[in-house]
Amino acid sequence: MRVESLFNLAFGDRMNPLYYLGPISYLMFWIVVASGLYLYIFFKTGVEEAYASVEHLTLQQWYLGGVMRSLHRYASDAMVLTMALHLARHFTFDHYRSFRWFSWVTGVVLLWLVYAAGINGYMLPWDRLAQFVVVATAEWFDWLPMFKGALIRNFIYADSVNDRLFSLLSFIHIGVPLATLALLWVHTHRVPNARTSPPRPIAATVTAALIVLSLFKPAVSQEHADLAVAVTTIEFDWFYLLVYALIYRWTPGEVWLLVGGATAFFVLLPWLPPRLARKGKAFSVLVHPDNRIVPAREGETILDAGLREGVALPFECRYGGCGVCKGRVLYGAVDHGAYQPSVLTEAEKREGKALFCCATPLTDVEVEYVPVATPGGVPVRTCTARVHRMARLADNVMQVFIRPEGGEVLHFYAGQYINIILDDGERRSFSFATAPQEAELIELHIRWIHGGRFTTHVFTAMKEGDAVRFEGPLGAFFLREDSAKPIIFVAGATGFAPVKSMVEYAFGSGMKRKMILYWGVRALGDLYLGELPWRWEKEHDNFKFVPVLSDPAPEDHWTGRTGLVHEAILQDFPNLSEYQIYACGSVEMVAAAHPAFLARGLTQDDCFSDAFKLVPHLKTATPQAEMVRLGGGA
Repeated sequence: MRVESLFNLAFGDRMNPLYYLGPISYLMFWIVVASGLYLYIFFKTGVEEAYASVEHLTLQQWYLGGVMRSLHRYASDAMVLTMALHLARHFTFDHYRSFRWFSWVTGVVLLWLVYAAGINGYMLPWDRLAQFVVVATAEWFDWLPMFKGALIRNFIYADSVNDRLFSLLSFIHIGVPLATLALLWVHTHRVPNARTSPPRPIAATVTAALIVLSLFKPAVSQEHADLAVAVTTIEFDWFYLLVYALIYRWTPGEVWLLVGGATAFFVLLPWLPPRLARKGKAFSVLVHPDNRIVPAREGETILDAGLREGVALPFECRYGGCGVCKGRVLYGAVDHGAYQPSVLTEAEKREGKALFCCATPLTDVEVEYVPVATPGGVPVRTCTARVHRMARLADNVMQVFIRPEGGEVLHFYAGQYINIILDDGERRSFSFATAPQEAELIELHIRWIHGGRFTTHVFTAMKEGDAVRFEGPLGAFFLREDSAKPIIFVAGATGFAPVKSMVEYAFGSGMKRKMILYWGVRALGDLYLGELPWRWEKEHDNFKFVPVLSDPAPEDHWTGRTGLVHEAILQDFPNLSEYQIYACGSVEMVAAAHPAFLARGLTQDDCFSDAFKLVPHLKTATPQAEMVRLGGGA
C-alpha cells in the first residue's frame, strides 16, 4: 500500500500502473502476438536459415524488423514481471481463497504457459543462447523416466539437428500462445467486469517505453550455435531462464523437485493455512437506488457482488486507490479492508461511507451509491416535471402522470424506474408504468403507505401542476428480447406497474412471444386496473390474464383463482424449464416464489427476480420499499 501511494503521487490515483497489472499483462500479450506474427513472416525454419533470417531482420531491417524483435523480447519480459506482480498482490491481500481459487489456479497455470512459450522462443534464433537452452532443456527432461536419455542424443552431434526440429519448435511457439489465450479468456471471465485493457494513457506510455528501449538497447543474437563447442559464456535473460541457472549447479532431479514442489505449493495455496482473512459467510446486500438484493459470497467485496449480479456500480482501480466506488453503508457492518487513507478518511467512515471495492460485508448490509449509467448506456439524469393529471384507481392506489418540463422525452427500458427526489434529498422509487414508446407522459402507480411521508402527500396534498424532481432511468430490471421463450409475468399489488410497461412495449414492438400475467392481490378491489389486462387478452392472441385473490371479500362473489399467486403458477406449470419469469412485487412474494420456481426447472438465466432468504432486520422489510428486485439479472 505504501508503494502504491508513492505511485499515486507520481502518476495520479486514476493512472497508477499498479492498479492495472492484469490489463497491462494483456497488453503485453497482444504486443508479443503482433510483433511475433511480423517476425514469423520472415523467419525460416531451417538449421542455417533460422539464424540467417533472424540476423537479416535484426541488422538489415533494423528500422522495423529489429525493433519488432526487440519489442517481442522486452514485452515478453514485461509480461512475466506484471503477471508475477499481479499474483503477488492477490497473495498479499489474501485474495486467492474460497470462490477465488479458480482464478488463482488458472493464473498459476497461465504463468507457466508464458514461461514455456518464452523459453521455447529462445530456441528459435539458433545462436549460442539457443544452443544452451536446447541442450539444457534436453538434459533436464531426460532425467524423467519417460525419456530415459532419448532427447540429448539429438544434440550430441551437429548432424543430428535437422530442419524438422525448427518446424517442431515453430509449431510449439504458435500452439502454446494459443492455449494461453484460451485460458486467459476463461481466467478473465470468472471475474465480474474484469478489465482486459489498461487506460489509454497507461497503454500508450508503456508501449512507448518499450519502443524507446528497443531503439536504444536492441535485442541481438549471440554467435551462431555450434554443437561441437561447449557454451561457457552467454548473455542471460533472468526473467525467463532463472531456473536454468541451477541446472548445472544442482542435479536435474533437484531442479525438478524445486519446480514441481513450487508449482504444487502455489496450486494448493488457496487451501493451505494460515488463513489471513476473517472467516465469514455469505450475506445479503440491498443496493440502492436499484432496489436490488444480491448475495455476497464469503470474503467477496460489495463491488464484486454487485457487478456479478449485473448492478452497474461505478469503479475504476478496484484496489482502494481512486475513490470512484465510494458509497454509503446505510445498515449493517463491513470490513473496510486495505485502502489508501487519503481516499477514505476516518470522518467519512464515521458517516457510513465505504469503498465498495475493498469493503466486505460482516452482516447483511444495505448500501447506496450514486449511479453513473444504466443498461444500454442510457445516462441517468435529474429532471423536473409537472403533475399532468391524477386518478384514484383504488382506495390506496393513485395513478399519477407527470410531464418533464421543456418537452423533454426520457429514454428508458420497459421495467425500469425513477427516484422521486424530496426536498431534503431523500428518494422514493417508482417503476415506469408507461411503455418506452409513449414516454411523453410518465405514468406512475403510487400505493398509499399509511404514515409514509411522500405517499401521504400524494393522496392528501398533491395536485395537478405541482413540480416534481426525479432522477432516472434506473435499474437493470427490464424486458429481455434475446429469447423466444414464453414469458410468465408475476405481479403483486402495484407490481403491476412495470408489467404494464413491459407488456405494452411488447405489443407496440410487435413481439409475438406468448405472455401470461398472474396478478396476485388480496381482494377484487385491489385489481385497480383489472379491466386493462382483460382487454389485452381480447385484443392479442399471445396474451393471457390470470387474476389470483388471496383473501376475497364475501361481497366480491369471486369464483376465480384463490390463494398465493405463485402457487397458482405451480398448479398450472409442472415444468418451467421452457419459460422466462418476471416477478414484480413485494420481497416476501418474490422470496417465496423463487425457490419453488427453481424446483420446477426454471433456470437462473430465465428468472428475473432471483430471491433468497432475507433476515427480518434488513430495511428492505420496511414499508417504504415499494418494490425490490432480487439478484440474478433482475
